Amino acid sequence: MPAYNSQQDTLLMPEYGRMVQDMVREAMEIPDRKLRQQCAGYIVSIMARMQDANSERPDFEHKLWNHLARISHYRLDIDYPVDIVPEQEAMAHPAPMTYPMKSIRRRHYGYLMEKMLKYVSECEDEAEREELTGLAANQMRQNLYTWNRDSMDEEVVRQDMLVYTKGKAELPKDFSFAPIVQDDSQVKMAKNRKKKKNS
Repeated sequence: MPAYNSQQDTLLMPEYGRMVQDMVREAMEIPDRKLRQQCAGYIVSIMARMQDANSERPDFEHKLWNHLARISHYRLDIDYPVDIVPEQEAMAHPAPMTYPMKSIRRRHYGYLMEKMLKYVSECEDEAEREELTGLAANQMRQNLYTWNRDSMDEEVVRQDMLVYTKGKAELPKDFSFAPIVQDDSQVKMAKNRKKKKNS
């Protein structure tokens, strides 16, 4: 009776499947070097057929032989026709990327919006400042609708605009906000985030 996959050896390269991994293990046990070399070439040809979509890449064959070495834990004793990347280098994990931590006053507006409002507050051209103020206000209202709909209020946007720009940008009383853009995917994400927070 065959064993469950969970009871078998871990697949080193799942894209080739267990059959290739078993063949490599069998090849490692062949005592005759010439026969072992032929067997390795046969396995690589099977791997090539399995990765046919990448066959046009210039380094295709080089990768296949390196994958063969990796599947064998770098213990398959043959004459490789290409340079094999050393095990330590091939198995090394890339350094983790640092996540840019930004201090944000109100998360529903986001860092880019706060950056834009800072630019608005420092803008000396009055016409440009007025235009940017209107654009920023509409985006702030949209963000409120998407991420914090319960507190979505045009008066909140007006007050936040004054706070962020230190009173240098104020919406006219007759300012007409643009219609809300319905984005169901963002609203769904916001709802899921709220559920996780409350659970």
